[in-house]
Amino acid sequence: MKRTLTKTADGSYTLFVPELDEHYHSIHGALQEAEHVFIKHGIELFKHQDRIQVLEMGLGTCLNAYLTCRWAQENQKSIFYCGVEAFPVESAVIAQCLDALGTVDNKERTFFSHLSYGECQALGSFELYPLHATWNSLRNMEEFDLVYYDAFGPRAQAEMWTMEHFKIAYDALKSGGLLTTYCAKGQVKRHLKSVGFEVESRPGPPGKREMTLAWKH
Repeated sequence: MKRTLTKTADGSYTLFVPELDEHYHSIHGALQEAEHVFIKHGIELFKHQDRIQVLEMGLGTCLNAYLTCRWAQENQKSIFYCGVEAFPVESAVIAQCLDALGTVDNKERTFFSHLSYGECQALGSFELYPLHATWNSLRNMEEFDLVYYDAFGPRAQAEMWTMEHFKIAYDALKSGGLLTTYCAKGQVKRHLKSVGFEVESRPGPPGKREMTLAWKH
């Protein structure tokens, strides 16, 4: 898959995929989007727990994983993080994206840019298990508290937003677990409800009016 680096409005980088005509993150600000959708309206909602298990659909440039790791350190939490990625990003590209944030130290840079897929690695209380796999190949996953659903948008990859794929997320979550995503399309919300989620709309990140939370109760 061909990918090119693109600077977004807040100075952080994302990747552009010509064959899909799609970016990995919002061009209005990759960092702002990740912090809003996956930190503020994701991991922050579980700050009452000492240990949190996160499953990410689309590890990509490791932006969400890095921000979650930083949040864990700041809040003294223990996190197990499984990132599922069908098309791993090159180490040098991940490093360049992280460097642009201006907050990443050398230890973090090395940790996130030199992933050993299929092996669990740890940085303090943050455990990362990068998994080279497709989402629909997942079976009998551990019970997670939180799913970061960060697939390409429905326009580019409609198959990633089906009831079948959301059922995988639903089954991977504990009771009381949460799926958070930037996408707020009506059909996506209907599919989430159809597999059993309780759906909630929240204000979106810059450039988007809404985002979606889906709870497993």
